[in-house]
Amino acid sequence: MSENQKNKKRVIILFGGRAAEHSISCISAGSVLRAIDRDRFEPIPVAITKEGQWVLPDVDPRNWNLGDGAMPEVNMTDESRPIMIDMAKGADGFFALLPGDNKAGSAAIGIGVLGDMTAGDVEDTDCEWLGHIDAVFPVLHGEYGEDGAVQGLLETIGVPYVGCGILASAVCMDKHFTKILLRAAGIPVTLGVTFDARLFDQASHFKENADEIFSAVAAVGLRYPLFVKPAWGGSSIGVTKVERQEDLVAALYAAYPYSWRILVEQGIDGREIECAVLSTNPLAEPRTAWPGEIVLDHKQSEGDEFYDFDAKYTDSSASHVEVPAKLPPKMLQKIRDVAVRAFSAVDGVGLMRVDTFVQEDGTVLVNELNTMPGFTSISMYPKAWAASGIDYQTVITELIDSVAR
Repeated sequence: MSENQKNKKRVIILFGGRAAEHSISCISAGSVLRAIDRDRFEPIPVAITKEGQWVLPDVDPRNWNLGDGAMPEVNMTDESRPIMIDMAKGADGFFALLPGDNKAGSAAIGIGVLGDMTAGDVEDTDCEWLGHIDAVFPVLHGEYGEDGAVQGLLETIGVPYVGCGILASAVCMDKHFTKILLRAAGIPVTLGVTFDARLFDQASHFKENADEIFSAVAAVGLRYPLFVKPAWGGSSIGVTKVERQEDLVAALYAAYPYSWRILVEQGIDGREIECAVLSTNPLAEPRTAWPGEIVLDHKQSEGDEFYDFDAKYTDSSASHVEVPAKLPPKMLQKIRDVAVRAFSAVDGVGLMRVDTFVQEDGTVLVNELNTMPGFTSISMYPKAWAASGIDYQTVITELIDSVAR
C-alpha cells in the first residue's frame, strides 16, 4: 500500500436496498462515486440487492445515469462477492467472500465471527478484508436504509456514518409521526388524516370501507383535491392526486403495497419550495442553501398533476430547477428559518431536504423531511448547494469529514 493510500479515508458507499426506491439509490450512488474526491477518499461501493443481500457489485455504479433507458438494479450474480461482517471487529470487521460463496446466507448480510483474520491475512482464502472503514455513506432511500434500520446496525457495531441518526431517520421516514413532532414544535404542516389499511377489507379493494373513509375525511374538514400518500417511502411512489370522492378508495388501495399506514392530505394551493440543510458541526447553527423550486414545464401543456416519479427521474424535459426560487428575499429567508426549525425539531444530523408549501398569504407549511435526499445529477439537494456557492464534491467531503475517524 502506497503512502498516499494510507492517508486516504476508506469510505463504504452503501446503495441499492430493499425499498421501492432501489434504482434511484443506485443512480444517486453513481453520482456520489463520480464526484467524491479520490485524492482524499478511497470509496468502496457496497450494494444491497432487493432481497437484502450485501455484495461487492460486479458492475461500476459510476456508469449509471438518468436517461439511460432501463433503471439500474443490483442483483446477486455469479461474479458478485457477498459481504460478511464480524460485528465484534467493528470498523475492521468488513470482509468480502469469493463469488458464489454462500457463507453470507441466501437472503441477507452475513454476520459471523472470522477469528483473527485482519489486514491481508488470507490464510482462509475465501475472505478478503476490506480494511479499516473510516465511515459509511448510506446513499439509501426508503425503507431498510433511510428509516433507521441500517443506522441501527452501524451504531451497534460502532461504525461512523453520514447522515441522520436512528431517531430522526425513523421519524422522518414515517410522514404521520413527522407531522406529530413538527406540530409539537409549533411548525405548521398540511391538514390530513391517517388510516391503518390493515383494518380494511382487502378482498373488496377497500370498497367495503368507503363510508368509513369518507366520514373520516369529512370530519377533519378536508376538501378536494386531496393527496393520498404511503406513510413511509419517497420519490412520489404510491402517491395519487384525487380530484373526486369516487376516486379516493382506489387511491388508498394503490398506496397500500408501499405502506399499511396511509395519509390523506389536503391539496395545497401554493408553491412547492425545497430547502437543503447541511449540518457538519453539532455546535454550530445548521446551514441552509437558497430554497429552490421544481418548475413543471409540461404542467400547462400536458396536464401533469404533480411532481411525480417520471418528472423527477425519467423525463428530463418535464421539469427544471430554479435556485433560488423566484420569491422575495424575506420569504426565502423565512423558508430557511423554518427549515432549520424543522431540522432541529427531529434531531437532524448531517443533511436533510425540507420540502415546504408557500401559500399566497405567506404561510410556510412543512410537507416532508428527507434525511437522505436524492443525489442524482438533477436532484435539488446538490443543485441548491451549487447555487449557494458550495459545489457537489465539497458537500460530500464535508459530510464524510464530519464523521470519519
